[in-house]
Amino acid sequence: MANIIGENIRTLRDEMGFNQISIARYLDVDQSLISKIEKGERKLSSDMLEKLACLFGVSVEAIEDSRIETARLSFAFRAGDLTVDDMEAISMINRIALNSEYMGKLLKEV
Repeated sequence: MANIIGENIRTLRDEMGFNQISIARYLDVDQSLISKIEKGERKLSSDMLEKLACLFGVSVEAIEDSRIETARLSFAFRAGDLTVDDMEAISMINRIALNSEYMGKLLKEV
């Protein structure tokens, strides 16, 4: 079985300009765990998957999909070294935007 989730996390992480260390700090885990997840040597908990999906501005399903869609929520932030608090703020903004997008889809169905 291919390591779809790990590959998608690496792709999204790279696209957002994060390194493994910053993701590890954000998830409060060791950097080696992030490396192992990306290589498919370790599994990601559902809580960590949810946090990363919000941080990256995608759904959990998108991370699990074999074809990660790169057209996703995008915001520009000007900062050199983002702190965990900065990453939490990005995650909250993305969560609001994703929920708004979902609500819009639901309303169109009514």
